[in-house]
Amino acid sequence: MEEIKNDPQKINKTKPASFKSAIAIAIILSIIFSSFFGAVFGFMGGKISDKLFSKISQKLGKNIGQKDGSLFSESRERIVEEDSAVIDVVEKSSPAVVSIVITKDVTKYKSFFEDPFGFFDEMNGSSQGVTEKQKVGGGSGFIINSNGMIITNKHVASDQSADYTVITNEGKEYPAKVLARDPVKDIAVMKIDGENFPTLELGDSDSLKVGQTVIAIGNSLGEFSNSVSRGIISGLRRNVTAGSGLGQTEQLTNIIQTDAAINPGNSGGPLLDVSGKVIGVNVAMAQGAENVAFSIPSNQIKKMVEQVKDTGKISSPFLGIRSIAISQTIQKENNLPFDYGVLVTRGEKITDFAVIPGSPADKAGLVENDVILEINGKKIDAKNQLTEMISNFNVGDEITLKIWHKGETKDVKVKLEERK
Repeated sequence: MEEIKNDPQKINKTKPASFKSAIAIAIILSIIFSSFFGAVFGFMGGKISDKLFSKISQKLGKNIGQKDGSLFSESRERIVEEDSAVIDVVEKSSPAVVSIVITKDVTKYKSFFEDPFGFFDEMNGSSQGVTEKQKVGGGSGFIINSNGMIITNKHVASDQSADYTVITNEGKEYPAKVLARDPVKDIAVMKIDGENFPTLELGDSDSLKVGQTVIAIGNSLGEFSNSVSRGIISGLRRNVTAGSGLGQTEQLTNIIQTDAAINPGNSGGPLLDVSGKVIGVNVAMAQGAENVAFSIPSNQIKKMVEQVKDTGKISSPFLGIRSIAISQTIQKENNLPFDYGVLVTRGEKITDFAVIPGSPADKAGLVENDVILEINGKKIDAKNQLTEMISNFNVGDEITLKIWHKGETKDVKVKLEERK
C-alpha cells in the first residue's frame, strides 16, 4: 500500500520547500526584468517628454528650457512685470493729477416758515432769496509744467462766472484761473500759483496701436479723487458727437476709444501709456454701453499748449463753412463724381448757413453745394478730415483748396482767420 501521496508529513515537507524556491526565482526574475525595462522605458519616456516639451515651447514661441513648471512660472512673472509697470506709472503720475472743484454763487430761498411771503426781506429792502457759494460740479486735470499750468476739458471750465479750485493728490487746495479755452476742441488751460509742481509729459499719440495697455486717472464721479482704471486702446480715429446733457453738442474727430473705465468727473484727466506719458485727455463716455470711452489725442493739444505759453491764448484758424463728409450714400444722393472730400451744405435751421457770411470761405467765393476735395494737394478723407487738417495751420496762413464747383474742378486760395 502506498500511502505516500496522502502522507501528511511528506506533503508538508516537500511542498513548502518547492514553493519557497519558486518565490525566490520569481523575485530574482522580477528584479532583473523591472530593472531592464525600467531603464528602457525611462530612457524612451524621457526622450518623448523632451520632444513633447520642446514642441510646446515652439508653439508658444518660448524657450522654456526646464520641465519643472517654468511655463507657468514665466507666465506669472510676465503678469507680475506688467502689473509692476502699471503700479510704477500710477505712483509716479498721480502727484501731477488734480481734482477740479467748481463752485458758484447759488440763490438760496427761505422756506415759508422762515419768511412767509418774503415779508422780512421786504422789510429789509432785500429780495426773498439769498446767495451762497455751492459746489456745482467737478472734473479732473493734470499739471504740465512746474509753474502750475494745467490741462483739462473745456466743458469742465466753461462757466465764466464760476470759481475753480484745484486739489492736489496731497490734499492741498489752490484757487485756479482759466487761461484759455479752445474754440474748437474740448480743451482748456488753467493756472495755479506756485512752483516746483510735479508734472506729466505729453507723449506721441500718432504712434499708438490698437490693443496696447493704457491707464486712466481722475476724479471719478467728482468724489473719488485719483481713481485709477486700466484697459486697452479699443480704436483710433473715432468720430463722435458728444453731448453735455444740457442740449449742447460737440463734434469730436480723430479721437481715441478705450475700454478703461471713465466716469463723470474723469473729464480732463490723463490717459497714460505704460511709460507714464500722456497720450490722451479723457473727454467722454458712451451712454447705454459699458467700457466705451473716448480721449482727445495728445498731439492735438501740443500746439495749443505752446500757444498759451507764448501768447496767453489759443488761436484757432477758421475757414467758415458747414459741411458733411462724402460717403457712398451722399455721393449717390447728390450724383457726385467723387467718393471723397466734403460737401458744403446748410444745416437744419434757417440760420445754419452753408458758408458763414464774411468768413474766409465767403471771401474766397465758396458757395453751397461746392465740394472741397483737397487742401494743399492732400485729399480730404476718413484719415485726413477737414477740421483736423485746418487746425494744423496757423491764423494768417494761406492755403489752396481744390474744389468741384458746378461741374468744374479748380483751385481756390484762402487766407485763414482767427475763430472768434
